[in-house]
Amino acid sequence: MTTEQLIATANAMVAPGKGILAADESTGTIQKRFDSIGAASTADSRRDYRELLFTTPGASDFISGVILYDETIRQSAANGTTLVEVLTSQGIIPGIKVDTGAKPLAGSPGETVTEGLDGLRDRLNEYYDLGARFTKWRAVIRIDGHAPSRHCIHANAEALARYAGLSQEAGLVPIVEPEVLMDGNHSLDRCARVTEAVQHVVFRALRTHKVALDGIVLKPNMIIPGTDHDTPASVEEVAAATVRVLTRTVPAVVPGIAFLSGGQSDDEATAHLNAMNALSDNHPWQLTFSYGRALQASPLKAWGGSAANGDAARQAFHHRAELNGAARYGRYDAAMEKSVA
Repeated sequence: MTTEQLIATANAMVAPGKGILAADESTGTIQKRFDSIGAASTADSRRDYRELLFTTPGASDFISGVILYDETIRQSAANGTTLVEVLTSQGIIPGIKVDTGAKPLAGSPGETVTEGLDGLRDRLNEYYDLGARFTKWRAVIRIDGHAPSRHCIHANAEALARYAGLSQEAGLVPIVEPEVLMDGNHSLDRCARVTEAVQHVVFRALRTHKVALDGIVLKPNMIIPGTDHDTPASVEEVAAATVRVLTRTVPAVVPGIAFLSGGQSDDEATAHLNAMNALSDNHPWQLTFSYGRALQASPLKAWGGSAANGDAARQAFHHRAELNGAARYGRYDAAMEKSVA
């Protein structure tokens, strides 16, 4: 894939009115979600649930791409068509999570670095052949006391940059995800300062590794106080602080910023995205979503592990995707939550 094709794919991933479904939960994570509805987690049940989401009529009006897990990109739908083909037939771009998770960082107790670089070039080539056209790698940054350390920030930025360079070499658009976790009692201001520092280092590393910034998508956290902080922030405060950090750190050449929900509820994630897009329509980058649980909680509950509930689950997923599509234009209103499309 040429640089021009990478740029075209990146722009398609952040197309106006659309966002990305993160369906790349590990087997352990999706087990917990299935446990919450009393459903057995097997290869077939995971396939059935994800196929249900992927075949929702009209979802492609609001979903530009789907991040898959290694198991899922190799699976076929019930009719024998691969799940990748199910997506591409609707104009939805398949992607793949390629990191192998956050592991303890030597020399920094309590901090982690994301691994998965060993053998990555070969895996990327295989994923391209399987139909993936973009990738995702998640770095995890925790705020706690004096953390994050410079060591942790730089180690994760270096890994993100190496991953991004290898992805582009393989013809795949990298989603670069430096997540500053919501866990903790830190203030909105500290989240902003840490996130700004992290993103400065990440973009410096991307440039060092000659990553084409117009062929990536950034997937950052929003600027939100820690879950244990005693002073919550308003929707407007979160939006203003997040856009301020992005303006200071993200080059205008980056096509789009696809936020993670990071533990927010469905409506919180949508309201925050909406407020950012309502601030201005002159941002240099598209502000969109790459949500997992914030798109899936309601359809998962509606499905309940039963094929008989498939239509209700698809309706719930379509509604959630439509609301986030409206938030892409700053047109979401909380009253819309009550009317299922």
